[in-house]
Amino acid sequence: MTTERLRDLIETTQGELPPLTVALVQDLDLPEHLAIADVAALTGVTAHTLRYYERIGLVEVPRDAAGRRVYDREALGRVVFITRLRDSDMPIAAIARYVELVKQGPGTEPERLALLEAHRADILHRLADLQAALAVVDYKITTYGGACGT
Repeated sequence: MTTERLRDLIETTQGELPPLTVALVQDLDLPEHLAIADVAALTGVTAHTLRYYERIGLVEVPRDAAGRRVYDREALGRVVFITRLRDSDMPIAAIARYVELVKQGPGTEPERLALLEAHRADILHRLADLQAALAVVDYKITTYGGACGT
């Protein structure tokens, strides 16, 4: 897939792709293999970061006969998942632990669940802090004569 084809895909989805999810990756009409530039364009993750994720073992990326990275749907889905975890401030070390548990296979589900539940609790705490901050900003906007929708 070329970057031009990605632009066409974006244009046909009314200007921008919705936030990528692992499920959406499965539904998109994508070729079997994507170059690193295509994955970067789809995910918003730089090629440098994609190579870093591969180097530290967060994602395994197959290579073609010439040694170039060729991202399949599984690798793309993993990148999307990692991106969502990073967007929610999960530390790389915690993501690496999760990936290692997945690689270990069955029997590690309780530890995976505990890791994700702890991260979810962190997210909820940060959301509550942001909601409190928003309430303060809304109050000040109202004080200065503005109207707040929330």
